[in-house]
Amino acid sequence: MEAIYIPHLLKAPKRKVEVIVDQTITGLDTLVPVKGTVIVRHGNNFLEVTSQAETITTLVCDRCLQHYNHRLMIDTCELIWLESDLEKVEDIPTEREVSLEDLSETLPPNGHFDPETWLFEQLSLAFPLRKVCDKNCPGVTTKNISEDNHIDSRWSSLAILKEQLKDD
Repeated sequence: MEAIYIPHLLKAPKRKVEVIVDQTITGLDTLVPVKGTVIVRHGNNFLEVTSQAETITTLVCDRCLQHYNHRLMIDTCELIWLESDLEKVEDIPTEREVSLEDLSETLPPNGHFDPETWLFEQLSLAFPLRKVCDKNCPGVTTKNISEDNHIDSRWSSLAILKEQLKDD
């Protein structure tokens, strides 16, 4: 996927570009290519990015540690503000309070928008927080050592020393 030069969006029909996605995304481990669309619309002082995409990835269950396939889907829309007068990095203090208004994505109006990077970020945010293969997953089965009288041969020297200490 090629980066979109933002000023070219102003000359596009309806000021928008639709990117058809059918490829693997760099840095995202998936079983099948990501398929979907990314629509970027120029709204004078912002970009409106809308996407519907899906893929399949392999996850590890947090309960039983088994691998399972998971369908990863997004249907999202984001506004990215276009700001030309960004603060210089040297002028930013090492510590400062950040208001909620400052928590927004910005790009320079004469810069580029990279749909692949944006899609990678959106798909990464769509990963489940709890990775569970099934709602009835029993978890890891453990065997209680006290029920099993078998002693691991690697501990035999310690068992001999323990018996000697009991005799004293």
